Amino acid sequence: MLEGIRVIDFTNYLPGPFATLRLADLGAEIIKVEPPGGDPARHTGMSQNRDGIVFQANNRQKKSITLNLKEKDGLETALKLISNSDVVIESFRPGVMGKLGLGLEDVQKVKPDIVYCSISGYGQKGLLSGLGNHDINYMALSGVLAQLKDKQGRPVHPSITFADYLGGYAANERILAGLVSRFLTGKGSYHSISITDQLVSLLGNHVMVEKEMSEGTGISVLNGSIIAYALYETMDGRFMSMGALEPKFWENFCMAHGREDWIRAHFSKTDESNPVYQEVKAIFKSKPFFEWIEFAQKVDCCMAPVLEIGELQNNPYFKEKELIFTSSWGDCQVKMHSDLVQEHVAGPPKIGEHKNEILNSILI
Repeated sequence: MLEGIRVIDFTNYLPGPFATLRLADLGAEIIKVEPPGGDPARHTGMSQNRDGIVFQANNRQKKSITLNLKEKDGLETALKLISNSDVVIESFRPGVMGKLGLGLEDVQKVKPDIVYCSISGYGQKGLLSGLGNHDINYMALSGVLAQLKDKQGRPVHPSITFADYLGGYAANERILAGLVSRFLTGKGSYHSISITDQLVSLLGNHVMVEKEMSEGTGISVLNGSIIAYALYETMDGRFMSMGALEPKFWENFCMAHGREDWIRAHFSKTDESNPVYQEVKAIFKSKPFFEWIEFAQKVDCCMAPVLEIGELQNNPYFKEKELIFTSSWGDCQVKMHSDLVQEHVAGPPKIGEHKNEILNSILI
């Protein structure tokens, strides 16, 4: 889809590399510009005899060149690369690219129709923009972390960096929009992605519910407060998710257990004083996890198991799509676009691996 599109990638760690990985899997040529020591992610979460896991997981299908952007030769090479490219993406602190001579105005002089995307925690200017922060901080400030609480009302520390990934998705979206706009108008564009702002964009329902009803946990039927949309523990301490919002799905669940009397309790509360809730909990605890998985595949009632990461690759659903695959270079990778077939997938590049190839391409 994106064959012929060249992206110059000045990003490190996760949000930017995740965005360009998605573009790479769509066919774009991603040239990863690294400092002489490499993307710091190469040294984060080290795996034996390879670069760090964070790097390995997010940089396949890319080419690497090392440049010292603080030196004249490195800057000139970077600008030459950009003049032969379609997209620039960067994730330095606000102002850094300008100080290096690679800010928007500098780049537009050599490539007027460039699509330029900056990813940062709080935007390029304004309050907080100059501060360093990470995923957990963006989650906290945005209000999203407050939606993940335990029964005592304490925020739960996520083990997945939601903010970083969402920032990558948003950058990906805006880059693609910028490319479409350029094809239509011939003009380039600039896109500032604030990761925190993108998290807030998820809260449209929550903000409106809070203003109208003074409830801070969003739409009540979706927050675990009704018995038809909740998590249930099985006999062996595993969990199943129930999402039977529509009457037909709840009826299917009830009738499969011969409990027509439960149907009228569809939107009743997950409250210990609710006898139907107590009975439903008891039903789930009467069978082991694997039996509930079989039940969910036979009875159309919006039910799915809460799987652990190690169970995904051999789960029939993911196995059929080969969504998680063993790479030719020996690790497990995750497809970015499950419906697309890729005949050849290149592994993450070694530091500066493609320098000669890239330099030769801009000398033509």
